Amino acid sequence: MAATSVTDTGGVRIITEVIPATDPRVAQLVSGSWPPAPAASSFQVRGFRRAQPKALGTIHIFTGIIHVCFGIILTASEYRAPSLPVASGVLFWLGLLLLVSGSLLVESEKRDNILLVKTCCVVNVGVILSTLVATLVHTTAINRDIPSCENNLPFRLKPEWCFNAESKMLSNGLDSMFVIFCLLEFCTAVAALAFGYYAVKQHNYTRMVL
Repeated sequence: MAATSVTDTGGVRIITEVIPATDPRVAQLVSGSWPPAPAASSFQVRGFRRAQPKALGTIHIFTGIIHVCFGIILTASEYRAPSLPVASGVLFWLGLLLLVSGSLLVESEKRDNILLVKTCCVVNVGVILSTLVATLVHTTAINRDIPSCENNLPFRLKPEWCFNAESKMLSNGLDSMFVIFCLLEFCTAVAALAFGYYAVKQHNYTRMVL
């Protein structure tokens, strides 16, 4: 049976294994047919995959598609008097950012590349900041009147839809739905960033055969 000893020195873990002459692996060492050591990034990428990046990426892709689709619909229906979310374009730029983030997370499940993990971390920082801005935009829209229905011009005739309470209820419902989506996207991005940061900071070990 092989004897194994572990030594920690200077932040490096050295694992020493003594193989007896009767071990079949001796022939592999002599012939030089020992399988190549794994890439330095494999250990770190495996740590990142514990976050299930494919599932997190699927959430971002799904919500990103919803943002873009609703952005197109609302822009087409509110071209005369766009609401704050439509005028700011938040549905489009957040949706596209989510699609990019989701695609990178799904791809990181397939590729053993620590650079891809670092890219996911950077993009998810952008997602976190963008969801906070989007939440602020949607909550502001909930507290505002429907465009062209403001009370700051007393002598101005209001359009007919201003007197329909269902229009404001529908608008608030959509904005509330997007706030919930932003919360989901924020939590997903934080989870991906936390696992990615931990994976990048991990110390790897190199297998040495003497």
